[in-house]
Amino acid sequence: MDAYISALVGLAGVAIGGLASFATAWITHRSQVREKQREIEVAKREKLFSDFIAEATRLYGDAVSHQKDDVSDLVLLYALVAQMRLISSRPVVDAAERAMARIVETYLTPNCSLSEMRDLAHSGAMNFLLDFGEACRAELGAARADEFAMGLYKPRRLERAEHSTSAAVSAH
Repeated sequence: MDAYISALVGLAGVAIGGLASFATAWITHRSQVREKQREIEVAKREKLFSDFIAEATRLYGDAVSHQKDDVSDLVLLYALVAQMRLISSRPVVDAAERAMARIVETYLTPNCSLSEMRDLAHSGAMNFLLDFGEACRAELGAARADEFAMGLYKPRRLERAEHSTSAAVSAH
């Protein structure tokens, strides 16, 4: 009878150890998948914000020197803002809409000469993306703070340092 109890205890130990190993592997895999999804989401936001900044800057430069009633050039900018509405916070979308409104207003004003553009630049009036940049930085910073709190975030410069260290070690 003692042999049966010992065998059952041994089997129970093996089963518990196997379940613990499976649970650990499953939890680790889940956290890695979540980390990858967060990285992809942050990268997608960074790309969207960058595309908006590039297009808004191009259009603002055009608006300062051209007066138009045609809105076809603004279609891409509107599309970028619509994409932001899907994945970004309200402050980012509001700042993007204000920047877009500023571009439209600038198109409706008379063309500026080079000296007028210089005066605008010195006065800070051409820095129409400041609020947008601040809102984006806050949103991306919050996403990284969440990753940091969960132990998932590594600053990029550390990743580069780790990569160069491993490359140097593998070279020897």
